[in-house]
Amino acid sequence: MKITEDNFIEELKNKNEDALYYVIDNYSWIIKTIVSKHLFKIQDYEEECINDCLLGIWNNIDLYNEDKSSFKNWVGGITKYKSIDYIRKYLKDSENENIDDLFISNRKDNLDILLELEGEEEIKKSLNMLSKRDKKIFEDLYIKGLSIEEVSKNMQIEKSNLYNILSRGKKKLKNNLNREEL
Repeated sequence: MKITEDNFIEELKNKNEDALYYVIDNYSWIIKTIVSKHLFKIQDYEEECINDCLLGIWNNIDLYNEDKSSFKNWVGGITKYKSIDYIRKYLKDSENENIDDLFISNRKDNLDILLELEGEEEIKKSLNMLSKRDKKIFEDLYIKGLSIEEVSKNMQIEKSNLYNILSRGKKKLKNNLNREEL
């Protein structure tokens, strides 16, 4: 059976390896882009992370729901969280290394990674000040990377209202950030 854009998801669910090769041929660019973005400072982990992402797609394809997101976004979500897992793994592994074996640049890399993780935590903390609906909109758009059209459709909100919600939310976040800096 020839694997196509129309049947590859069903074939993945049937555990057809050809469907996985189709994903590699047509969607690996997403995985590689996200992994290299998150793991650019720890390139030794990139290939292993990419393989884990593909394994995650293979093992969890039954959880994919095309009504909730596109396959591309679903793959992006899996890849992002696997990349974060690898950053944590790297940080844990580097804690166990002999301090004499570490290069100074590795300590800087650790700091950069920690700052990036702390930044993500700060973003999540800031979003908690929004209403549940507004928080979901911001997460869908800015963390999951969904389009305005997808969020509008998923949440059944007119695009014009969505832009208003975003504008008010951004002002609220900005005002809160300014208050914290004082």
